[in-house]
This record gives sequence, C-alpha cells and structure tokens, in this order.
Amino acid sequence: MRVGLGQFRDPFPEYLAYAAQFGVTDIVMNRANLPVVDGSWQLSDLVKLRLAVEGYGLKLSALENVPLTMMPDVILGGPRRDEQIENMIATVRNIARAGIPIFGYGWNPSQVWRTTPRQIRGGAVATAYDHREVVDYPPVHGREYGEDEMWVNLDYWIRAITPVAEEEGIRLGIHPPDPPVDSHGGVFPVLNSYDGYRRLLGIVDSPANAIEFCQGTISEMRDSADGGIYGFIAEMVSRERILYVHFRNVSAPDPESFTEEFINTGYVDMYRALKAYHDGGYSSFFIDDHVPHTHGDTDWGHRGRAFAIGYIQAMIEALAKGG
Repeated sequence: MRVGLGQFRDPFPEYLAYAAQFGVTDIVMNRANLPVVDGSWQLSDLVKLRLAVEGYGLKLSALENVPLTMMPDVILGGPRRDEQIENMIATVRNIARAGIPIFGYGWNPSQVWRTTPRQIRGGAVATAYDHREVVDYPPVHGREYGEDEMWVNLDYWIRAITPVAEEEGIRLGIHPPDPPVDSHGGVFPVLNSYDGYRRLLGIVDSPANAIEFCQGTISEMRDSADGGIYGFIAEMVSRERILYVHFRNVSAPDPESFTEEFINTGYVDMYRALKAYHDGGYSSFFIDDHVPHTHGDTDWGHRGRAFAIGYIQAMIEALAKGG
C-alpha cells in the first residue's frame, strides 16, 4: 500500500515537487486540462502529460473524469450516445497506449454537490451537504431520469467499453454519486448503495470493470451505519475490484446531512478501515480527498493535504510493521 495525490487538472511544477517531497508515489489527474479533438483525448497529449509527471520521479497512475461535454448522452441516453461512446472508446485506447493504467469516471452528470461550508476543529472550514438546501431545485437536465432508465444506460456503456479495456490492458473504475442521495438534480444515482455496486460488477464480471473507491462517499451511504463500511471494504478488496481509494472521513453515514472532516475526526475509524484493506491484500494506493481548509492554507490546500498524507503514511507503516 502506498500514498498518491490527486484532484489536479494540470501537471504544475508546484504540485509535482510537493508530491515528491512529501513521499507520494502515484499521481491522479482529475479532468485533465487536455484539448478535446473530434470528441476525444489525443495520444500525443496524454504521453506528454505522463512524461511531465515522470519528470519528478512520480507515476501517473490514473486519470479521473473527462470534460462534461464528452459523454453526457452516454450517461443520460441522449441522441448522440453511440457517437460519444465511440469517442470514449478512442479516448480509453489512447489513455492505455500512453502508458496510463487506470481511467476513473463518474456516472453522475450533475457532478459533486455541496451546500454551505461549515467550521470544524479549530475553525478549519470544511465542505458539507444539507439536502434541505437543494430539495426544491428543479431537474438539472430538463426532466427526471428514473432508476430503470439510468440502469439501462449504465448497462449499455459497461457492455460496450469493458471489452475495449480488456483488449487494451487498462482498468476502468466508476465513482459513486456524491452525495449518494435518492435523487441528484433529478437523476437517480444508480450507485448510491452497496447493492448498486454489486449490480454494477455483475453486468460484466471482469477486472476491467472496477471501482474508483471513494471511501468518503461510500461511508456517507446509509449502508455504512453500524460498521457496514468495514465489511464492504473487505468484500470489494476480496473481489479485487478496488483500483485506488479516496481516503477521507465524514461526520455521519447520512447522505442527506454530513460534513467532511479531518481524516481523524469523522465517524469512520480510519485505522480499522485501513486494516481492512491491508488484511485483504490490497496493494494499490490511497489519495487524500476534499481536505479541510486550514489556517494559512493555499487554494489547493497544501497544509490540509500534508496532514492527511502524513497520517496515511504513518498508518501504512504501522500496519506493515505489525501495528
């Protein structure tokens, strides 16, 4: 097990030097700032991105998400679905051929939602969600998209893209809807429960059809109450479907009301969680995620990230030495 760094669009020297100095090994670029040509990311741009990261002794282990314009009809079953799937097939092939082993993506066209931030320990500012602030919003995408419809769309995509990933030797991981509420801007979030993920993995049983395991979002799910989160981690590790982990903590297993916490102040016992990965033989990496904004921090949260990175490294070392 090891530590990565993510949530950046560009391979800026400031980020990469920071990662190298703090002992990070793996880099995840989120919605990388690359040109979209004929609906796809191009091989040459992806190779340049990988080489920029490798120039700091780091590995570009995954790309997360594409620009919103690249696959909305894939997710919502729109008229350009097949065209966008062909473009995404080209993108996935190019990612693989550029030497980047993982593509993580979401199935929520409304993206991540948060409401009014809250103060937590010592006055640090954390993102939060209160469903009461958005419950009366009209549908974001023009109408309601129900459970059956969204499952049909996901099924269509998984069956189309998984054989391509298998052929190219790349693994694809899907992120849960954040927050995992019952309706997200009028769209039913198919992966807002443990059973949703089990159903996903059953569409095509392949190592290429896997999970971008956002532990923070998954621990917001109602299934996580009464310690369910630790068993679900163990289950997914045993199935070898966790590609990497967004390792963050939240205030409660309540998708309609939660605050994102410091890594050691939420309700999840993070040592117990890490031990579940370790004991199951998980060998990939963890990234910090949505860290609180602390005193004197930068916009990209270098101080909050340093705390989370050091905390994860210490727990990994303790487990490796039998702690």
